[in-house]
Amino acid sequence: MSNGAEPNAIERNAIERNAVESKGVEPGATAAHASVLSADLEWLERVLQARLQLHFGQPCAVTSIHQLPPPAVGVTQGEYGQLLYELSLSVTERLLLLLALAPHLKPQALDLLFVRNKNLDRSFTEFGGCRPRTHSGFLPTSETALFLLAGDDLTARLEVLPLLEPEHRLQCEGVLRIIHDAPNEPASGGALTLTREYLDRLTLGVRHKPDYSVNFPAKLLTTPLNWSDLVLGAEVRREIELLNTWIHHAGTVLNQWQLGRVLKRGYRSLFYGPPGTGKTLTASLLGKAAGIDVYRIDLSMVVSKYIGETEKNLAQVFDQAERRRWILFFDEADALFGKRTATASSNDRHANQEVSYLLQRVEDFPGIVILATNLKGNIDEAFARRFQSLIYFPMPDAEQRQQLWHNMLAPTGRLAATVQLRELAERYELAGGAIANVVRFAALNALQSASHSIGQGDLLEGIARELRKEGRTV
Repeated sequence: MSNGAEPNAIERNAIERNAVESKGVEPGATAAHASVLSADLEWLERVLQARLQLHFGQPCAVTSIHQLPPPAVGVTQGEYGQLLYELSLSVTERLLLLLALAPHLKPQALDLLFVRNKNLDRSFTEFGGCRPRTHSGFLPTSETALFLLAGDDLTARLEVLPLLEPEHRLQCEGVLRIIHDAPNEPASGGALTLTREYLDRLTLGVRHKPDYSVNFPAKLLTTPLNWSDLVLGAEVRREIELLNTWIHHAGTVLNQWQLGRVLKRGYRSLFYGPPGTGKTLTASLLGKAAGIDVYRIDLSMVVSKYIGETEKNLAQVFDQAERRRWILFFDEADALFGKRTATASSNDRHANQEVSYLLQRVEDFPGIVILATNLKGNIDEAFARRFQSLIYFPMPDAEQRQQLWHNMLAPTGRLAATVQLRELAERYELAGGAIANVVRFAALNALQSASHSIGQGDLLEGIARELRKEGRTV
């Protein structure tokens, strides 16, 4: 960071990555973090007690909950202090966060809301709350938040409502979620919850990156390799450098050069070419160089036979990627981004709707989206107009193949002196991925033969096996 300026996107991601990778907990850190949270949860209890006293006209030491100031919390006081600092939370936003956190750390703090209306022999409607399945405590809803922050003051209630909208930063940043699965009922009945990521951060003191699961159809892409390991022609490298320049300097182009008026913030690129030619590795290296996470979308998990589920699954991924500035990588993209079919049936119409939805989300995404396919012709033509670059990854020529062989085998120190890499490169047309498969087989074959080095015969046998996969012969 230079000149005391605010960190740019690359620097922010580096800071976040360092925080994630720092798994150790300093001695006493847990106790200090617990002390801060305990003080704030006690403040929440005082505010709730005052709200109930004011609501029922009981004696109260204050005339407004805003006369109960929050405890002072510094940025160095654990993940909770860092979160308050990062988001610059107001008093009302802080209470909202604590209300969602209370069932996990101090459920008894909300027991006051179990009081029943004796006249009707039921709970008070204005307290909200949802019915738990196994939890015995009170689970807050948006209605609970409205009562806590506004009481029965309609003007104050209307002022608080924007805090509970999806567009509010606590939901946009993925801190809170309001789950509402009854569309015909008031929106204030939605359960107020912390997302798993921020619950772990505030309770365990760690920042977990989401990873592949039933509910998250994307996988973090990483690589131990560097740019020197990527063997490509000059023309392809030129195209990749342009994309890399955008990743690092989009802010300059859009803001300082004032092109944000006419250009969208996002950048879409199509990588196409035969399998094993470096498409996935390039996407991984782009993210690694910029300190940005690259997530590969698992299309088999995204696509659902149930109408509307595909859009829902994709929306979850795009929303998280936008908040965290990920690079999205769709491998074998033609499986979902393929040509739209004639609408001969309702299924065809639904499939076309999915493609249209994807087109819109990809076009509106403010970050980097990379699609990879073996055959460019399989991609819907409407996407071509939305790509800033189409990068072709050809089969490597003989010189590039020799470099690939050398890069993979030379560092091992296990290459027999009789091996002729130049001859292998000139004679056999293989992509980098196929060469890697040959090297793996050759190493295993040498070990089975009790040899301490990889010989020409090991490599030739591996090449024969690889060619047979493609229906070719040596």
